[in-house]
Amino acid sequence: MDVSIVVPVYNEDESLPELCAWIQRVVKENNFSYEVIFVDDGSSDNSWNVVQSLNALDNNIKGIKFQRNYGKSAALNEGFKVAKGNVVITMDADMQDSPDEIPELRRMIMVDGFDLVSGWKKQRHDPISKTIPSKFFNWVTSKVSKIKLHDFNCGLKAYRLKVVKSIEVYGEMHRYIPVIAKWSGFKKIGEKVVEHRARKYGTTKFGGISRFINGFLDLASITFVSKYGKRPMHFFGTWGTICFIVGFIMSIYLIISRLLHPTIGLSNRPPFFIALTIMIIGSQLFLTGFVAELISRNAPGRNSYLIEKKMGIE
Repeated sequence: MDVSIVVPVYNEDESLPELCAWIQRVVKENNFSYEVIFVDDGSSDNSWNVVQSLNALDNNIKGIKFQRNYGKSAALNEGFKVAKGNVVITMDADMQDSPDEIPELRRMIMVDGFDLVSGWKKQRHDPISKTIPSKFFNWVTSKVSKIKLHDFNCGLKAYRLKVVKSIEVYGEMHRYIPVIAKWSGFKKIGEKVVEHRARKYGTTKFGGISRFINGFLDLASITFVSKYGKRPMHFFGTWGTICFIVGFIMSIYLIISRLLHPTIGLSNRPPFFIALTIMIIGSQLFLTGFVAELISRNAPGRNSYLIEKKMGIE
């Protein structure tokens, strides 16, 4: 199959027929074999009935329905599990992503050899209250991850099938799929300027300052897990040891100064309590590393590695 198109859906019953017709026109014009996977993320409107009616007209239209709203990451993850196309394309259901981008996105994967191509909404139809924080968010993410992208959160992306089968998207990690892919060994990540269309139906499902706060927390989480998920003692043990040694040296210095100058008090000096606190923090960090290491060693996926090729092995 040439292309799988995964579309998370949450209360988008008005836009689905038009979006589906547009996708069908584009793939048929390019003679692509295809499937469209609508993942209904617990919609409270008529979205699932619309998906069922579209499936009745075209069995290339498929659907997954959640019992309740789990979020965009869960919807994408389930769509990735069942996708079969050589190239997997994701887009939002609100008609702000243009299906006309599908052929070029697929070409960049199949011909140019990219593992992942992320859309860049260079010209956005959003208020400044969203565009300015978004630019700052993308700048920070690019610096931390060392991935040169302008728009990590764009819903319009294309993936080689192996990429989506090798990663897991959870929580609100859909913003960081390029980061997850890079840490999984897929380093050829490209970018394409795409059209950002004004919203035609409904209202935005995302917004508020909490979106950006959660975004940065997720970035810290994925960075830590990617680097230290299988060796947490290297992080906690290192910092724990440093803190303990610093506190211990301070304590020794204060004790020696007390012996040399008996008139100088010890327990009434702030540095003494600071040294004890640092030593306690160091011990706690070290013990945290031990506990995390025990959990990691007993986790079911402790030895799950991505294997690219095998030769001479059945």
